[in-house]
Amino acid sequence: MKKLIMIFLMLLTIISISACASNTTTIQQNNTDATTALPVLRVGMDLRYPPFETLNLDSEPEGISVDVALAFGEFIGREVEIVNTNFASLIPSLDSGEIDIVIASMSITEDRMTQVDFSDPYFYFKIISLVNKDFADTNSLTENSTIEEILAIDGATYVGIASQVSTTIPESYGKTVISATDLGTAVEGVSQGTSDILLMSANPVVDGFKANPNTTIVIWDAFVSSPIGMAVKKGNTELLNQANAFIPTFNDDGGLYEVLSDKWDEVLLEKLGRYGLEFYINE
Repeated sequence: MKKLIMIFLMLLTIISISACASNTTTIQQNNTDATTALPVLRVGMDLRYPPFETLNLDSEPEGISVDVALAFGEFIGREVEIVNTNFASLIPSLDSGEIDIVIASMSITEDRMTQVDFSDPYFYFKIISLVNKDFADTNSLTENSTIEEILAIDGATYVGIASQVSTTIPESYGKTVISATDLGTAVEGVSQGTSDILLMSANPVVDGFKANPNTTIVIWDAFVSSPIGMAVKKGNTELLNQANAFIPTFNDDGGLYEVLSDKWDEVLLEKLGRYGLEFYINE
């Protein structure tokens, strides 16, 4: 009888150990599933445009768009790799699969929408005016003048670069546009008075003014407020939906707009001389 009892107890012990071993394996499997690394998110941007996309002194990616990319990676639980890509090659790089998403101050345009899928806008880049100072004084223009006041001036000569907004916007209003080969030549034309007005985004306009503070002024009223979005390959609905879920969180209390403003306002104020990040947030 004692022998039977001992055998019975041994069987119970074996069963108990087997059950414990089975539970341990299941927990380890569940933990493994939970911590399986997602693929690295490859974010394309052209690191030549401070303070949005640039390199720091250690040649590491830095800027407002870099911070947006890193915050997005954290939001979806993926490590981020910044892929430095010439702006003109960003969409082809999406198509070829070299990058997963573009976060690069890319304007949402009808032409680009035929090539990629865009997220909702998260910034707005304004097209403002660099104006010859003598022309401005003659026509009573100041930095606070409106686009209506600019457009009302007959005989104004605009300078622009072919196929860019500096040419297409004034042409859409029936204005005369002198063609320039590059931005430097266009700015020089305004400074020297061979042309009166150059329309560009804030950074090149302000840079042009800083290089020629005695012969130009900046007029801040925007001709166009260009929406900036994240771009993914056509049909990548999963990543697009994640981006569109991420963007509304920018406005949360302590959200990304607040974080970016705290970090970059001083830099933007130094660069623009008038506005911080709110200039790019508000349409």
